[in-house]
Amino acid sequence: MKIPFLLVSAILGGLSFEARGQEASAAIQLQPVLVSETADTDASVLGFPGFTLQEVPLSASSYDDGDLQKNQIHRLSDLTTLDASLTDSYNATGYWDMVSIRGYTLDNRNNFRREGLPINAETSIPLDNKADVQILKGLSGVQAGISAPGGLINYLVKRPTGKRFINVRSDASDSGNFLVSADAGGLHQSNENLSYRFNVAREYLSPHLENAKGTRTLLAGAVSYRLGKASLLDIELEWSQRSQPSQAGMSLLGFSLPVVSDPNINLNNQSWSQPVKFAALTGTLRYTQMFTENLNWVTSLGGQNLVNGDHLAYAFGCTKEGNFDRYCSDGTFDFYDFRSDDEKRDTQALRTSLDGRFQSSRFAHSWNFGVMGWKSKERYQRQAYNFVGEGKVDGSAVVPADPSLTDESTNRDSDNLQVFASDSVNWNSWTGWFGTSWNGSERSSVRTDGSRPTSYYQSFILPWAALSYQFEQFMTYASYAEGMESFVTPNRNTYARPGEFLPDVKSNQYEVGLRGGRDIRWATALFEIHRPVVIDQAPLYQVDGNDVHRGIEVNLQQVLQRWSWNFNGMLLETKREDSSVNPALNGKKAINVPDATVRTGAQYHLLSVAGMSVGGRIVYEGPRAILADNSLTLPGWVRWDAGFGLKKNWGSVPVRAEVLVENLLDRKYWRESPTQYGHVYLYPAAERILTLSFQAEI
Repeated sequence: MKIPFLLVSAILGGLSFEARGQEASAAIQLQPVLVSETADTDASVLGFPGFTLQEVPLSASSYDDGDLQKNQIHRLSDLTTLDASLTDSYNATGYWDMVSIRGYTLDNRNNFRREGLPINAETSIPLDNKADVQILKGLSGVQAGISAPGGLINYLVKRPTGKRFINVRSDASDSGNFLVSADAGGLHQSNENLSYRFNVAREYLSPHLENAKGTRTLLAGAVSYRLGKASLLDIELEWSQRSQPSQAGMSLLGFSLPVVSDPNINLNNQSWSQPVKFAALTGTLRYTQMFTENLNWVTSLGGQNLVNGDHLAYAFGCTKEGNFDRYCSDGTFDFYDFRSDDEKRDTQALRTSLDGRFQSSRFAHSWNFGVMGWKSKERYQRQAYNFVGEGKVDGSAVVPADPSLTDESTNRDSDNLQVFASDSVNWNSWTGWFGTSWNGSERSSVRTDGSRPTSYYQSFILPWAALSYQFEQFMTYASYAEGMESFVTPNRNTYARPGEFLPDVKSNQYEVGLRGGRDIRWATALFEIHRPVVIDQAPLYQVDGNDVHRGIEVNLQQVLQRWSWNFNGMLLETKREDSSVNPALNGKKAINVPDATVRTGAQYHLLSVAGMSVGGRIVYEGPRAILADNSLTLPGWVRWDAGFGLKKNWGSVPVRAEVLVENLLDRKYWRESPTQYGHVYLYPAAERILTLSFQAEI
């Protein structure tokens, strides 16, 4: 049965309510404007409003604005320096971020949320106006419907705080990169029920990487208006722009792994090379209503409009040696002129739910029930993808341009409807956690010339369940989850069916965990995920066997007088099973997935100099397979960072200056080895970079 068009339209064009917990409801009564600077711990995106991420039995991490600023986190991929479960998965300078969680690459169309609502992450997402980035690890089918099994990223924006403030910040690096930003908020002078917050940022992008200079801009605003003691209206909107040439990756030279000679070489260096351009307008409207202390009703409406221009002097394959997944053994490669302008991606979403609490016999229930609908539309023009000559890995080749629009793109539409419910049932120290969602998805695609139309509809139910026990100083839990995902064949004529959807694949996950501690906060989780494999080996793009990931995550942190330290690590075993296209792959490791990751750091506040702190961190990633047959391995690597900060008062104005040096030892190594469109790429670590930051609160 297909999703009725009128039903989806009504859901997306009407009103909807998203539940908030009892704590949020109380805040409506006690404060002029509902604002929570600690909203980063809220687990509403999981379907359990009123609980924190630490209380829900799953593995998750949360990074607030302070964490982001202190660690020079300006884009999602930068968080791979802090979280061991996150690794790069084709992260090129100038392009949108792609990361993996627990070894699985997230789907930028389906694994991202903003204020709990679906967004398309095939764009540059600024963090200057984000109060928190939530990273939910493991299967997220109940929350997201169709999505990759690694996890879910949820962005929370900065909301009004009910107090007047102005924060200004400036960052400058030794490469010439320069950022200036401001964060301001306050109460309306004549109406204490109305508060506001604004963020602006402008950055001149100038990395050490050659031919990669650009700019980005952000304008964002949020308003909260209390309509009554138990009613609140929140509105926020952001506009962002980024223009920067992207980085063309290196690759294998024949059957050998080259050394990193110069990490600053950018093969996208032709005179006709153009920047990748991202423009985004995104916003939400949320209405919160508390009926009683135990019953809440919230409506969230979101919209996103993206316009991209994708350009690249594209290095791909070696025709003269018959290799189309790597460069030539003599250091040359096939060069293409790729251009795709006026790419439009639109997403609208609306979510409505009720949540509450009640006592049933000896059991205490915290429940949530709701409906969410979202539509996405992608519209493209014809694109250029033309062979223009032979390139060289030393960046010395000069080839002519050919912007002829010779290749078709694929337009896509997706209508989704989700009905979800969850309940936590507490009895003494035991708690049962139950969640389920019914999902209906109707998708279609057609080439820009009207050819190859495809469409399909699918509905499915996804469960999630867990059992936890709360000891005096720690909690232990066990959980089970299922997830579904959908794949689209890359829109290139090297594939047998470019632009078409593949049948959905179903994953499942088992997880057990413990967390607790007082002086030392600690958490550990063991997990096993089974997922059908989709192979990307042009002209094939199809399901072929299964991928099994087993691992353990460990997190430790402590604040002890003037010292603070943290340790975040993951051990991961990956294995391929049941491949029929190439049985020799069975038992092999997954590509571009390190078998061990560690992020650890320490900070010390000096006694001799008031307000000064010094610190350092270590980032380690173990070896990873480059090819599916594991015949080549990317060596593991270690990066050392160090810095110091100084907090003082300049008159009555608190100021803070910080210095951070990344890749302190200036080591050269390959950071990752992703496979994209069936081609192996190599991305080097950036050379040592020094950044100076200055912040003042007026």
